[in-house]
Amino acid sequence: MVRSRNRGNSVVERVQELILTEGLTPGDPMPTESALCERLETSRSSVREAMRTLASLDIVEVRHGHGTFVGQLSLAPLVDGLLFRARLDDGNDLRALREVVELRIALDLSVADQLVEIYRESHNPDLEGLVEQMRGLASSGRPFPEADAAFHTELFSRLDNGLLRQLAQAFWEIHTVAVPLLQLPPAEDILDTVDAHQAMLSALEAGDAAAYRAAVIEHYRPLGRVLDAASRAEILPVAPA
Repeated sequence: MVRSRNRGNSVVERVQELILTEGLTPGDPMPTESALCERLETSRSSVREAMRTLASLDIVEVRHGHGTFVGQLSLAPLVDGLLFRARLDDGNDLRALREVVELRIALDLSVADQLVEIYRESHNPDLEGLVEQMRGLASSGRPFPEADAAFHTELFSRLDNGLLRQLAQAFWEIHTVAVPLLQLPPAEDILDTVDAHQAMLSALEAGDAAAYRAAVIEHYRPLGRVLDAASRAEILPVAPA
């Protein structure tokens, strides 16, 4: 029987403690509802409420007709929460998106030395192919969010830090959802972003962390200019009718 060290702990916390105590991992089956009631010495309604809360956090996953399992522990709740915050924050979606972009830049810069050690003197046809895919789409005036996301996911996939990979993916998802919501015009110099992707990869393969960091800054510069223009447009005085 799992007993809480603190009788004031919520059922949610006690279920989490049970997962840790049992050494359960994502995908493992959870004890049945009746078993949880007995082990936690609590009511069925309390267990159900706790499982709903944990499911919303992706700590458990309810598969109807099959049971309850340990969830994937993804950052999906973080993505949903930050997107809602962006839309709720006095309607200042531009500021929220700018904050996400700043976090993405900081994250990309923070792993420069790690990525250099991973990609130094390597050849990466998959990443090269994604750059060319972006270039072809940009040249024909089409957006390339899928190829862009795939590039960054693949680039970070070799990092040992799984949480860092998840954070990068989470901020990317927020970014790609927020941009269409804001109806921002495409950057006129979007090909510069494509060139920056190539420069990032070339710098890593050459083992040049400084060049990689410079390419990261260039990668976000076109979007920064779009955000600056949109911000200026928001504060321009409206001409009298």
